Amino acid sequence: MTVSDPDWPASPFDAVDAAFTALTTGPAPMTLDLDSLGHDTGLPAGVMALPALRDWLLRRPDAYAARDAVWRELVRRARLDGPSWVIAAVAMAMPALRRHAGHLRAGWSGDADDLDAEILTGFLTALRDHVDLAKPAPHAALCMAAWRAGHEMLRRTGPAVPVEDVEHVTGPRTPHVPYGHPDLLVRRAARLGLLEHTDLDPYIDLRLGRRAIEPIAARLGITVDALRKRMNGIDERIADALAKGLLTSVVSPAARAQLQNQAVHRERTRAGRATTTSGPAAAAA
Repeated sequence: MTVSDPDWPASPFDAVDAAFTALTTGPAPMTLDLDSLGHDTGLPAGVMALPALRDWLLRRPDAYAARDAVWRELVRRARLDGPSWVIAAVAMAMPALRRHAGHLRAGWSGDADDLDAEILTGFLTALRDHVDLAKPAPHAALCMAAWRAGHEMLRRTGPAVPVEDVEHVTGPRTPHVPYGHPDLLVRRAARLGLLEHTDLDPYIDLRLGRRAIEPIAARLGITVDALRKRMNGIDERIADALAKGLLTSVVSPAARAQLQNQAVHRERTRAGRATTTSGPAAAAA
C-alpha cells in the first residue's frame, strides 16, 4: 500500500501508523542500537525494533532516563537522517498524540481529521526546530507543543462575534506594534564586529528563528557543543553592548575601533585553534 493507493488512510494519525508499519516490518525493519545511547539509562541491551521499544517505554512510564535517551536519539535522527526517521518519531509518540486529540475533541463538533492534522503540525514543528536536546524530557516537550497547536486551533475556531456586537468586545481591536527589530540589532552587532559575518545567519536562525541546532552545526562542520559555546559567547557580547547602548545609539570612533580590535583578536584566535587543533571543535571560539 502506498500514499497514492485508494486504500491509504485518510486520517493523518492512521496514515502515520500505516507508514510506520511499512518501515518497521519486512527484511530490514527500523531499529535502534540501545547500547549506543549511553550507560545508566536503564534500557535493555542490544538492538531493538522500534515498535517493541515503544511498547517497552509504554509499560514503564517512570523510566525517565531511558525515555530521554531514546527521544534525544529519535529527534537527532529526525533532524539529520531523513523523512523515515521523522515518521518514526511521530509514530513513537502516537499513543500520547491520540490521547491529546481525544481530550481536545470533547465537546467539539468540527472535523476530527482537521484537529489531528493541527496536532501533528505542532509536533512536527517542534521536532524540526523547537525542542532543545540539551534540556530534559524532549518527549514531553514535543507532545506539549502538539497539544498547544490543537488547543490554539480550537481557540481560533471558537464562537464568532456578531458584527452588530463588535463595539462591545473588550480589549484592543488593533494589532500590537512589535517593539524594536531584533534582526536589525543583530545585523548592526555584526557590522560593529560583535559577531563574525559567518556567524550571522546561524545566530539569527538559532536565536530569532528558533531553529534546531543539530542541522546548523552539521552544515557548519562543527559539533553541537562547539556551536552552542560560540552562540553563548555572542549572547554575552550583544547583552553587554545593549547595556552600554552601543546598539541603540551613535557609537564613538574610539568604541568602534575597540570593538573591531576585539573582533580581529577573536578571529585570529579561532584561526589559530583551527590550525593547531584537529577536529570540528577547533572552530568553537
